[in-house]
Amino acid sequence: MESHFAPLDWMVLVAYFFGTMSIGFYFFYKDKSRSMEGFTVASRSLPGWVCGLSIFATFLSSISFLALPGKAFSSNWNPFVFSLSLPIAAWVAVKWFIPYYRKSDEISAYAHLENRFGVWARVYASLFYLLTQIARMGTIMFLMGLPMNILLGWDISTIIMITGVSVTIYSLFGGLVAVIWADALQAIVLMVGAVGCIVLMMLDMPEGPRQIIEIANQQDKFSLGGFSLSVQDSTFWVVLIFGVFINLQNFGIDQNYVQRYIAASSDREAKKSLWFGALLYVPVSAVFFFIGTLLFVYYQSHPEDISEVQRIVAAQQLGNSDVSRTAADYEERLAAAAAEVPHSQLGDKVFPHFIGKHLPAGMTGLLIAAIFAAAMSSISTSLNSSATLLMNDYYKRFVNPGASERQLMMALYTSTLVWGILGTCVALALVGLPGNVLDIWWDLSSILSGGILGLFLLGMVSRVKSPAAVTGVLIGALVIAWAVFSPAWGELDGTVDVAQAAVEVTGKEVDFSEELNSGDQIEINRKYYTVQSVATDGLSLTLATAFDQESVTAATAYRVSSWSKFRSPFHRFLVVVIGALSILLVGIVVGTVFGKNGS
Repeated sequence: MESHFAPLDWMVLVAYFFGTMSIGFYFFYKDKSRSMEGFTVASRSLPGWVCGLSIFATFLSSISFLALPGKAFSSNWNPFVFSLSLPIAAWVAVKWFIPYYRKSDEISAYAHLENRFGVWARVYASLFYLLTQIARMGTIMFLMGLPMNILLGWDISTIIMITGVSVTIYSLFGGLVAVIWADALQAIVLMVGAVGCIVLMMLDMPEGPRQIIEIANQQDKFSLGGFSLSVQDSTFWVVLIFGVFINLQNFGIDQNYVQRYIAASSDREAKKSLWFGALLYVPVSAVFFFIGTLLFVYYQSHPEDISEVQRIVAAQQLGNSDVSRTAADYEERLAAAAAEVPHSQLGDKVFPHFIGKHLPAGMTGLLIAAIFAAAMSSISTSLNSSATLLMNDYYKRFVNPGASERQLMMALYTSTLVWGILGTCVALALVGLPGNVLDIWWDLSSILSGGILGLFLLGMVSRVKSPAAVTGVLIGALVIAWAVFSPAWGELDGTVDVAQAAVEVTGKEVDFSEELNSGDQIEINRKYYTVQSVATDGLSLTLATAFDQESVTAATAYRVSSWSKFRSPFHRFLVVVIGALSILLVGIVVGTVFGKNGS
């Protein structure tokens, strides 16, 4: 791909980095971040609109910046339903959560858990939160650097190092006040870049907006998902429920958001900040989904660009397989791999491709700065919240309860530096690992967040005490692990193709002979079929009865065993919901059954 990065783009990017770094030094020079209160809660003095922009910027990470258009390009607007859940969660938070945290002098979101259930609950929640933040920072830096490495030729490790060092420095010097003001700047960069991209794409469409709407409607690109009550598919209702629970977790128990409530100058400003940040995300996320729809229409009329993106994805796959670019047959293998890349795998690569190839000088730099902004706002937020918890929940609580202001500040500085280094190291470690490792991070995140939310809700809506809460957390953790890992029980490697009314099943990257024999059962699209025979080469098999569903391609197949009936039937979006409700219900039941001993 021929990409460009003109001197004007460099000027825009350098100006962005200079601006964000200057914010940290400015507030340090103005003595706004040299006290514990200033560093952790901005001296409780910020206006609601600034905190609101910070909440918005925290929502929109670099993953979202690339993934939202990618989802709309590859499928439809079904994930946008997550955004529609925000007003519901915001209303709950404004009514109950913000007053709860504002009336307390605590700066930790988990202090009240100790008051309700004992010190174990505070350590459990804060420790898992801290570990999740390291994973989150590393994942965001890695996924931000990956498209820039592929499309602009920049070394991914260098990108990660520059980002990690920059964010750590302005977070270290400026504290929360710098993080929030930098978030506000970064939110503006994000919105300007996104709107500018839409304008340029629409101007480049031969038939204007009408062409976009017609093609998108023909392909059902604006669909919000089905409205059935299935718990196995990503329906409108599944995504909505997922969004409500995730955002209740964000607004109720996430240290990132709790610190912004406390940083606001008054209760009114705190409530205004949440409404502003949450409601702003709804139309802006719609803008990003619309960008994805525009990209789909644009690339429909530019098939040569689709081929370029397929080559980019294929090059990444070959790189993960340790295929050297200097190999004699590299070009042949690249062309063959590119031809087999389905459009469903192109989503998060198309937007960076468009930025790197089609935007004019200056706009490319602005959009690249926007990707950095999305990443840096999320990372700086994680850094400051993690440092605050390490100082408050560990150093001050266990190591040095009578610490002076100077000692507390040293703890904050040290924690920020250490967590910045750890997050950067995680990102660098991911560089040499296959992409599917990232799925493990998200599975672990679901396990941890579901447990914290469940414990928080148990403390808010019941009067049970520690024994019942411990039982709920233990049982809930097992339920979450089952919901996360059991769907893969019996899953065959690769994918399968089978036509309607046919008996032959063909596989791709699968050897049926290793796992199946005549008489075994195989599950395809949630229905069981008996295997009549397996081909000698293992590349196909014959069913005893004809396939009685619509034809499928690249479908996942499972070997049916005695464990198959115990696989979780729930969509992965419901893991957090199931985990939180399990802890809540088990805790309440145990507390009720055992009376005073359990409650």
